[in-house]
Amino acid sequence: MIRSICDLSDDYPDAVQAGESLFRDYGMVRRFHGRIDTIKCHEDNLLLKQTLATPGQGRVMVVDGGGSLRRALFGDKLGALLVENGWAGIIVNGAVRDIEMLGQMPLAARALNVCPTRPQQHGTGERGIVVRFAGVTFRPGDWLYADENGFLVSANELR
Repeated sequence: MIRSICDLSDDYPDAVQAGESLFRDYGMVRRFHGRIDTIKCHEDNLLLKQTLATPGQGRVMVVDGGGSLRRALFGDKLGALLVENGWAGIIVNGAVRDIEMLGQMPLAARALNVCPTRPQQHGTGERGIVVRFAGVTFRPGDWLYADENGFLVSANELR
């Protein structure tokens, strides 16, 4: 169990970036943390699907969908992959769908909002790059800590 991100923010004020409060929780899990992996894609989730099918090893997937709410990048099928392959959670700068199912799954999923429209499947996008949104710079290998108060990002593991 991680400490409250409020306590982490107090204890490490110069070492953390606090994400803007833009995201809603869609899974059953509210507290999660892990090393960051990143994907940047726009209304196309094939790369995300392929990545979540690999061992997550407790990492957190950070998806920069450009804030688009026209197509959902994450839903129950990818949620099942996330859980099965040991990912700690996902934050999507974009939309999700199948929220009635996500809400019953033992996963941590945050996104801007909901959209019923499925994503494209062309395989466009980039993985393992620095992405920026919600006032935070996400670097692969950095640490993300999340709870009911929001999320923090740190270059180093915090205790």
